[in-house]
Amino acid sequence: MQKFYIHLVSDSTGTTLHGLTRACLVQFDDLHPTEKFWNMIRTEKQLDLVLKGIEAQPGPVVFTLVDNKLRKKLKNRCREMKIPCTAVLDPMIKALSHYLEQEPKGMPGLQHKLDDQYFDRIDAVEYALDHDDAKVLDGLEEADVILVGVSRTSKTPTCMYLANRGIRAANIPLVPKVQYPEDVFTIEGPVYVGLTESPKRLQQIRKSRLSNPEGQLDMLSKDNKYLDEDAISDEVRNARKLFSRNGWPVIDVTRRSVEETSAEIITLLSRYKPELEIH
Repeated sequence: MQKFYIHLVSDSTGTTLHGLTRACLVQFDDLHPTEKFWNMIRTEKQLDLVLKGIEAQPGPVVFTLVDNKLRKKLKNRCREMKIPCTAVLDPMIKALSHYLEQEPKGMPGLQHKLDDQYFDRIDAVEYALDHDDAKVLDGLEEADVILVGVSRTSKTPTCMYLANRGIRAANIPLVPKVQYPEDVFTIEGPVYVGLTESPKRLQQIRKSRLSNPEGQLDMLSKDNKYLDEDAISDEVRNARKLFSRNGWPVIDVTRRSVEETSAEIITLLSRYKPELEIH
């Protein structure tokens, strides 16, 4: 396994840079990178500390700095140390600048300013928390999307991920013998999305969730059908019938990350609710 340091230098929170770096690293096998985060770097004094860190633990440098003076200093010093140094946003900014015939503002952290989009995201997170697992059925008409699925189909984390994109997401768990009012599944406005998963994988996840620290399953869980594969298969089958009856799009989340599921939901929202602003 190849071990190395990689330095992430940002003049803001580093979230964008971290995501881009991770997306690139997964394309390579047998890596063990140690990520060194250098966030909110906006002065030469701060950059000097970064350069000392790079010199002490050499490794590739990726950065999102917009200040030309800091950029030049970082690139020149890395060149002297014979260390690769990449401005990851430059190609996209240059392409947009050329197409739009505008010069970029060159101001750090603009995507994190306290504007309407920021408060939209906060509002969406509060909405997702209030409407998690059908705790509150009132106000479902205000949702952008309602996720429906059996237990352990990643409904809650997916809703929270979507909320951080400014999407008001609610979720309704399908639990055997639990009945909801008929109109819960026919509300006009929100896009309903059914989430499903293979029974075998659901059984594995449920067992893992119900195990105590010693690895023994809670005795109560052994006596009910929550972990029985045949019962789980019935749950999944009944859920699919509900999805089909209502004509909802369905996403199979088996072995799929929350990010991948959310990306597919965002694509669906772009199709069914083109007026929705996604941050």
